Order: sequence, then C-alpha cells, then structure tokens
Amino acid sequence: MAMAKTALQRLKTAALIVLLLLFVAPFFVVLLNAFKENKAITSAPFSLPTVWSLTNFETAFTKMNYFHAFSNSLTVTAGSVLLIALLASMTAHYFVRNNSRMNRILFYTMVAAMIIPFQAIMIPLVKIYGSLGMMNSKAALIYLYIGFGSPLAVFIYHGFVKSIPAELEEAALIDGCSRIQTFFRIVFPVLAPTTVTIGILNVLWIWNDFLLPSLVLIESVERTLPLSTFYFYGTYSADYGPLMAALLLTITPVIIVYLFAQKFIIQGVMQGSIK
Repeated sequence: MAMAKTALQRLKTAALIVLLLLFVAPFFVVLLNAFKENKAITSAPFSLPTVWSLTNFETAFTKMNYFHAFSNSLTVTAGSVLLIALLASMTAHYFVRNNSRMNRILFYTMVAAMIIPFQAIMIPLVKIYGSLGMMNSKAALIYLYIGFGSPLAVFIYHGFVKSIPAELEEAALIDGCSRIQTFFRIVFPVLAPTTVTIGILNVLWIWNDFLLPSLVLIESVERTLPLSTFYFYGTYSADYGPLMAALLLTITPVIIVYLFAQKFIIQGVMQGSIK
C-alpha cells in the first residue's frame, strides 16, 4: 500500500513537472530569440544565441515609444481595475442587503452574461459605439472594461458580502453613520482580501488584452503595450528579433506584479473556500 502511494505521488510530481515545462517553454523561447538576429531565429529558433546582443531591445524600446505606450497601459489598467472593484463591491452589497425579486433577477442576469463570448458581440459593439463617436479613447476603453469585468467581480463579492454579519452595519447606523459611510468604513475594509484578488486577476487580464484595445484604440498615440508590438509586423514579413524583445518588455511588468502579489491571490481563494 505504501509503495503504491509513493508511486502515485511520483507520478503526480512527474506530471506536474511536464506541465510546468510546457507552460514555461514558450517564455524561454521568446527570451532566447530576443537576443538573436532574424536569420538566426528562423534557422535555429531553439538554440542559444551565439552573440548576446541588446540591439533588439534598443530597437523595440524606440519603435514602440515604450514609455508612452506604458503610460497608456497603466492608465487603462489602473482606471479599469479601481472602478471595477469599487462599483462591483457596491453593487454586490446592494444586491445582498436588498434581496428583492428584481435584484435577484439583475444578479442572475449579470452572472449569465459571463457565458457570452466577447467575439459574439464585438462587431455590433464596434458598430454601435463607433456611430456614437466613442471610439479611439482610453476613457471608452475603460468604460468597456468595466462592463465586461464587473459581472465576475460582482459574483465573487456577492458571496463574501453574505458572510459579513448585518449586525455590524446596523451598529454603525445606530452610531450615526450613513449607509455610504457604513459601506466604506465597515464593509469595504472587510472585503480587502477579495478586492486584492479581483484586482490582480483584472490587472493580468486588462494589461495583456489585445483584442478589445485593437478595436477601440485606432490612432497610434493611444496604443497600449500589447498593441505596440504590432509595429514589428509587415504585410509579408515580421521583424522577429525586435518583436521578441517587445513581447518581453510588455509582459515583464505584469510578471513582476504577479510574483509579488501571488500570495494575496492564494489567500483570497483560500478565504473564499472557507466562507
């Protein structure tokens, strides 16, 4: 019996190692090719560079207008994440504390909206908002991210708000707090682990998103980092070296954020499972 458990454990470990290699391999391929010339990339994409050169990074940094694109990505990501957390938490709190039939219908409608793929509505979305003159604006992009990101956030917050005793809010109301003050002084601080988890997940999604910004942000001056990598694609060819360097410059900030914040994701998930 003990031998069988040991063999099973080793098998699980081997399977996890294989999965890890499958997930990490593309990143290392990009990393290796970021230091090569185009000829070396096309002839031997999996080999080590013969000469480690930073020329591709210099080209990518300049051609992407990196700091400006970084500023655009930061503005869109920070604005979207903050507003999603604020509005979704307030909406979930209202649904829980006012459990009317209409609120239940609205909540289930928001949950059901999560199953609709974005690709199914992107053409009508672009047509409608384009006719209203709302395209080519970071504000419009943030507005759309709030719409697409709020259902999941409301769903997650909803479960956590139900675990908060209503007596805490009643005591605050008796002490003279308004409902807004009660939410921000009592409820929202308690939701901090959930807020951090939702924030990190939305940062990873919004920062790396390509499809929605490509539909909304038309002019090059408004482009985010993922869109800026498109500079290295031509009609019939691609400048692979600078492209690989651009990809690394794009994903590095969010990888750093995730490495420092992953413990908060685990804490949020664990607290959610307990509640």
